[in-house]
Amino acid sequence: MTKPIRVMIVDDHDMIRNGLTVFLEAFDDLELVGEAADGEEAIRLCATVRPNVILMDLVMPDMDGVAATRAIRQAYPAVQVIALTSFGDQDLVQRALQAGAASYLLKNASIDDLAHAIRTACSN
Repeated sequence: MTKPIRVMIVDDHDMIRNGLTVFLEAFDDLELVGEAADGEEAIRLCATVRPNVILMDLVMPDMDGVAATRAIRQAYPAVQVIALTSFGDQDLVQRALQAGAASYLLKNASIDDLAHAIRTACSN
């Protein structure tokens, strides 16, 4: 069996992180390796948990997802970031993609769509 894809969740809402954790546990090939409540915590955690893919909320206090994505992609170019947004703010999504996000998903995406996005990001 191949090693599971190491996933980190970054979101300032506990409920979203908990929901994504439950989702990840449903898939044998996805492994949750860390959770962060803001961008700065995500950058610090990256060094120790070494995720393959980060599910990154874009709207967070202090350091937002765009700035965190940019910093993580500079420090850890192999880490893929999937931007998560609860609304289709094209300007925000565009800035996340310019910062280095591999793709984006709306938070109400199905678990199959999310799993597919994680696998796709990891295969690039």
